[in-house]
Amino acid sequence: MRVPRIRARARAFSYSLSGLKVAFGHERAFRQELLLAALLIPVALLFAHGFVEQAVHIGSVAAVLVTELLNSAVEAAVDRVSLEDHEYAKRAKDIASAAVLVSLLTCALVWILFLADRAL
Repeated sequence: MRVPRIRARARAFSYSLSGLKVAFGHERAFRQELLLAALLIPVALLFAHGFVEQAVHIGSVAAVLVTELLNSAVEAAVDRVSLEDHEYAKRAKDIASAAVLVSLLTCALVWILFLADRAL
């Protein structure tokens, strides 16, 4: 019984890796945010005081990546249905884009507060 579960989890993991590869290959915003993560995560690990502070900083960066992946998925699904302009398609894409904006602003706020605290 355990072998099929392991295979199913391995397949699910491979689908996830495939999704990351596709996002990296096709989504410029994801690549930019991944670069930001590559810069900010080591800073958090080196300069944040304690596990909780590190987790908050890394989590704020990870939230941006997750939100961008979901935004890209919404855009791809909407475009798959139709490339024609439609009120609902625009609404879905705009809301997903707004989610990315909120995650970016939240991440920026977390890091601004972190830097301000260090400057004091």
